[in-house]
Amino acid sequence: MNIPSNLKYTKDHEWVIIDGAIATIGITDFAQKELGDIVYVDVDTVGETIEQDAVFGTVEAVKTVSDLFLPVSGEIIEFNEALDTEPELVNADPYGKGWMIKVEVAEDASLEGLLSAEQYADLIGA
Repeated sequence: MNIPSNLKYTKDHEWVIIDGAIATIGITDFAQKELGDIVYVDVDTVGETIEQDAVFGTVEAVKTVSDLFLPVSGEIIEFNEALDTEPELVNADPYGKGWMIKVEVAEDASLEGLLSAEQYADLIGA
């Protein structure tokens, strides 16, 4: 199980890395394995400002559809358009080419509640 130590995680299996005021977000290796083959990623919230823990999109796998929850409050400024034609990138490279969105983090955004790699590993029993 791949759990990079430079990322923060949520209990809902999203990961986030913050560089200045921009957060890049995707789903974890654990999540993509649990979902199975991903066939569609739907994010129609680009340009919207969304609160922490709100749904920003969905990911559809062969067997199920799962909501995606925003780890930090802010404005969604970019969707990884490569996922429109290659949603399987989320399975192949969840922490790299399979990233989902970029968010301009709100000034008052709280990072409380985000998990370290060690805390996330404990959560999933890795």
